[in-house]
Amino acid sequence: MIRALRTAASGMYAEQLKIDTVANNLANVNTAGFKKQSVQFQDLIYQSTLAASAGQGDGTVAPVPIAVGHGVRPISTDRIFAQGTPQETNNSLDVMIEGTGFFQVRRADGRIAYTRDGTFKLSSDGALVTSGGYHLEPDVQIPEDAASIVIGRDGTIAVTTASNPQTQTVGQFELAKFVNSAGLKPIGQNLFEESAASGTSTVTSPGKEGNGELVQGFVEGSNVQVVEEMVSMILAQRAYEANTKSIQTADSMLQLVNSLKR
Repeated sequence: MIRALRTAASGMYAEQLKIDTVANNLANVNTAGFKKQSVQFQDLIYQSTLAASAGQGDGTVAPVPIAVGHGVRPISTDRIFAQGTPQETNNSLDVMIEGTGFFQVRRADGRIAYTRDGTFKLSSDGALVTSGGYHLEPDVQIPEDAASIVIGRDGTIAVTTASNPQTQTVGQFELAKFVNSAGLKPIGQNLFEESAASGTSTVTSPGKEGNGELVQGFVEGSNVQVVEEMVSMILAQRAYEANTKSIQTADSMLQLVNSLKR
């Protein structure tokens, strides 16, 4: 009876984590470049009271074992890096990655972080920066008198100025790719850090070695599907309720046992 209580409790903890994950997905439905998460579960250890092929008293052999599980546990929150919905902005500094890859940005401490959010701005000195103020890596400087900015699908950044109508290249986007993107460590602000699970980055120009190409004037929206998340929330809620019923049933049975009299 006690085993049923603990088993159902483990199910409640697991479904609570799933609800938390769904809530975070829904909260970021309008976050540029956000990638949804999915919780994966694993059953726990089994207590075996009769092994398969064990001999029985009448000389027969048990064809199947008697084993009771002890519940469930979450083992990962997988990040799903499917392409998000393109959103047209007509802003020349907004860039979307069409395919695989991450923009590189340099944090205040000098470390490199990675992002799919291509909503770039100009700093006071003309450098391309993220909405959080982090500089693009490699650094790109836009002339103060730039009249137009053109970003090619291969990542080249060209400008014309009031004093020079001839197109001149001022920089180049580079994209990072990982063997296991799902292993990247999320650190907030639409940023990820390299980890032992993700492996080291391979940096190339857009469109090379499997990296995606760039599209100017668009940003990549979140890949969260509201309907899918609502269905997942309902399923998790019902599973949570079922586990509470298991606890109530086990409690009722214990109450009956405690009420027995000699």
